[in-house]
Amino acid sequence: MTKVTGRRQAREWAVQFLFQTEFNPDDLELALIDFWNDPEKKPAERDLTYVNEVVRGVLEKQRELDRTISKYAQNWDIDRLGVLDRIVMRLATYEMLFRNDIPPVVSINEAVEIAKAYISKESGRFVNGVLDRIQKELTRPSRTNTPQ
Repeated sequence: MTKVTGRRQAREWAVQFLFQTEFNPDDLELALIDFWNDPEKKPAERDLTYVNEVVRGVLEKQRELDRTISKYAQNWDIDRLGVLDRIVMRLATYEMLFRNDIPPVVSINEAVEIAKAYISKESGRFVNGVLDRIQKELTRPSRTNTPQ
């Protein structure tokens, strides 16, 4: 797998952290401190800020995100989805619904690439289908960001 940098790396870190909290729902602030104490992680300040913001946002809005994903994942209960599929879609859905600074098409493309890299090509197609249906219901442009 090629080395990724910038926002893609930040999204991958967010997925890793959310995966970790799926099984160890520790104190969020302590868990974030421990997560960033890994010497392998050397985020730029903007990436650290992004990860911390989206992790907090996804966890805060998890029920709403899960309802949205379930609505568009035809015939799939959220609990039947693979953990990584669910986390990748939560992150992208959070970006599409609550991060106007990120164009929805970017959130979808990044989620698909992460799903293909960490899960499977089939998962990438599934994630794309669900997120595309969510994006079609948005009231903002899909290819541009809008002021917060």
